[in-house]
Amino acid sequence: MGRVIITIGREYGSGGRYVGKLVADKLGIPFYDKELISLAAEEGNLNKNILENLDETSANRFFYALPTSSFMPSNISTSFDLTMNDRLFLLQSKAIKQIADTESAVIVGRCADYVLREYSNIVNVFIHADLDKRVDNAIKNYNISPSNAKKIVEKTDETRQKYYNYYAGRKWGIANNYTLCVDSGLGLDTTVDIICLAAKSKMK
Repeated sequence: MGRVIITIGREYGSGGRYVGKLVADKLGIPFYDKELISLAAEEGNLNKNILENLDETSANRFFYALPTSSFMPSNISTSFDLTMNDRLFLLQSKAIKQIADTESAVIVGRCADYVLREYSNIVNVFIHADLDKRVDNAIKNYNISPSNAKKIVEKTDETRQKYYNYYAGRKWGIANNYTLCVDSGLGLDTTVDIICLAAKSKMK
């Protein structure tokens, strides 16, 4: 069977990352989320801890105002100043394309749907859920205080939206940007089955 890449965009607390992992396990293919940071750090000879702080953050945070050279080893040179956010995005994009060129995989976030927009063997998925359910999930699964949970959920969504809108140049979560938009409130098994069915149709 042919290769397929499943990209997962997700609202915070929707269980999108967990769904992606279950899909990868069911299909027997690799799963990439935070692993992309390690690949980017290795490729760019950059500090992984710094990149973790910038990962999927909006382009207008504090670090955005600082040129890449402020954090890069002296042996790395650039012909123009890139922000650390931009540098991370480019390195992760390179890693995403290398993955898509060599294997099937599930990739979470990082505008992977946009990065791979010219590829045909892609299933782009956006996972969403009712806000109250996402707040409950955040409290139960992420050890977030009930008093702050709604604020954190909404703020994280805003940050992801800004990141996606900035780098992809299109609106985060809009249905026509994706192959599937799935409400995880349908249940994990149903959500995973829907995505796997779509992926298998691309692997023929």
